[in-house]
Amino acid sequence: MLKNAIWITGAEGRLGSALVELLKKDMDNKVVGTDMDVDITNMDAVEQSMKVYRPNIVINCASISDADYCEQNMVQAYKVNALGARNLAAASRSLNAKIIQLSTDDVFSGKTTGQLTEFDQPDPQSVYGKSKYAGENYVKELNPRHLIVRSSWVYGAANESAKEDYFSYVIHHGKAGIPFEAPFDRIGSPTSADVLAGFISCLLDKTEYGIYHASCEGMCSRHEFATAILALTGYHTDLAKGYFSVENRGKISILLENLMMKMTEIYTMPQWFDELKAYIEKNKAAE
Repeated sequence: MLKNAIWITGAEGRLGSALVELLKKDMDNKVVGTDMDVDITNMDAVEQSMKVYRPNIVINCASISDADYCEQNMVQAYKVNALGARNLAAASRSLNAKIIQLSTDDVFSGKTTGQLTEFDQPDPQSVYGKSKYAGENYVKELNPRHLIVRSSWVYGAANESAKEDYFSYVIHHGKAGIPFEAPFDRIGSPTSADVLAGFISCLLDKTEYGIYHASCEGMCSRHEFATAILALTGYHTDLAKGYFSVENRGKISILLENLMMKMTEIYTMPQWFDELKAYIEKNKAAE
């Protein structure tokens, strides 16, 4: 018996591909993944797809996440990250479908000390962060059956056409034996696409709504993350050359606190290092 009809946008991206793989394992789910084949910035295309797929859950992973590209192409960034979210929220409401909107820690400024909860006020500084926050607001306004999931430093589980993430960047340099710079002063919580997909999966059949932070527990610098990847994959850790980045002076790194997750007790995120180790071991076994 069909349990859920799920439409995943951005299905060829890092998280989208992990979700498609995970959710299709349940034979009671009907999973449709789209990417460039459905233009979410076109309301007619979105409404037509809704009529064809008739989902009861829409998961919007579609996004322009390259911060530099967003700064140089503001209209396109807002078109995909905000207008696309608006279209999906409005169309999903017409079918009384739940929408899960993927967002980012970049909705915060990075100027506040301590960990930020779902109850802290966003203050995005970049075009990327502002466009994603605009998307959040559209989703909140247009579909009461919404979940907004913010995460950070998501790595892994993408096809070859997807943009290289930091994990892949480090692995590439490790294999080639090429030194690279890794900042000491960029701090975050690396989160695998697999564990984030697992959290989203657990939300599907629950009556939870609102905003959830979902990043692995603990924190590290980019340099610590890079050296951990190299060590766990058997490459020379001294390839990661630590430095202090000029652009980060005066900026405090953004750290998400999974407060709603802990209050509702619906899921427990692993420590970042434990998940990184598990992710690498899983991929070694699959080779």
